[in-house]
Amino acid sequence: MMHSGSPQELIEFPCHFEFKAFGPGGDDSRFDDQVLAAISTVVLASRQATRTRASSGGKYQCVSVLVTLQNRDQLEAVYAALRQIDDLKYLL
Repeated sequence: MMHSGSPQELIEFPCHFEFKAFGPGGDDSRFDDQVLAAISTVVLASRQATRTRASSGGKYQCVSVLVTLQNRDQLEAVYAALRQIDDLKYLL
């Protein structure tokens, strides 16, 4: 079935949403702390809802955080907060 409109218009709120932020790898947990802190400025996010996975070479890591969003404004605010992280390489 084809849907018209942007992906944001296809999301029904409230919903569970997983943010994925890619940054530098290594044993330092500074990047995942920054991701969790940025998301927490907008919505409740817990360490238990956070997963970190290193790239095959270990140069990068992906931090995934599952949260509950109540509206589109929260979605946009979280993305804006994540974009403020200096070490951010890529965002899904």
